[in-house]
Amino acid sequence: MLWASQVAPGHENGLRLRVYGAKGGIEWVQAEPNTLVHSPLGAPRQLVTRGSAAAGPAAARVTRIPSGHPEGYLEGFANIYTDVATAIRSVDAGQPIPSVVDFPGIADGVIGMAFIEAAVKSSAAGAVWIRPDFV
Repeated sequence: MLWASQVAPGHENGLRLRVYGAKGGIEWVQAEPNTLVHSPLGAPRQLVTRGSAAAGPAAARVTRIPSGHPEGYLEGFANIYTDVATAIRSVDAGQPIPSVVDFPGIADGVIGMAFIEAAVKSSAAGAVWIRPDFV
C-alpha cells in the first residue's frame, strides 16, 4: 500500500516509511530520523539508533557525526555526492570503483520512473493493481 500526499492536514513533513517482508518489518519516521524500528517475525521490536553498533558497518561508513547529535536530510545527499566523487576519481585514475560506494544509477532511475508511471495508471484506473514495467 502506498499513501502519498503533499497536502495532508496535520502531517507537515510527515514522511514515514514502512517496509514489510517475510522475515519482519522496518519503520523509519522523518520526525525521528536517528532511529529505525526493526520488527523481526516472532521476536520483540528492536530500536536501531544512528551511529550505534546495531546499525552495522555500512551505516557507520556514512554516519558523519557522533551518535546523539541529529544528522539531517542534507547529509544523506552529501553521502551520495561523496560516493559519486570517489567513483569518478577512481575511474579517472584507472582504478576499479571501490565496492563500498553506494549511489543510485541509471537503472535505479528507470525503476523509479516505472513505479511512478504504474502509480499514476493505477490512480486513473480506480486504484487497481498495475504491475510496473520493471517487474
